[in-house]
Amino acid sequence: MKGTQLGEFEELVLLTVGALYPEAYGVAIMDEILEETGRSVNISAIHSALRRLDSKGFVKSDMGGATHERGGRRKRYFELTAFGKKALDDSQELRMKLYTRIPNISFGQ
Repeated sequence: MKGTQLGEFEELVLLTVGALYPEAYGVAIMDEILEETGRSVNISAIHSALRRLDSKGFVKSDMGGATHERGGRRKRYFELTAFGKKALDDSQELRMKLYTRIPNISFGQ
């Protein structure tokens, strides 16, 4: 479906945004991806993916309050939109449709 296509990394970031709700912000997303996948990613890659997802309407964001431990800076929190959830649903449906078509044969085991 046009408009809901996700790249692998975008899908991973979008899934993580949904899983971390309501605490999904850049560093938390980066840490969660490392913890869950063992994949070390750069924070700028996370921010780039979040910008792309935002421009597609898959996430929305709001600024949190300033905190003393962050030197008065605010965090930008991300949230999955209904359109983003639909994109994830479509992606999962396609993957499962193809996965279930794999014949039940031995692969040399």
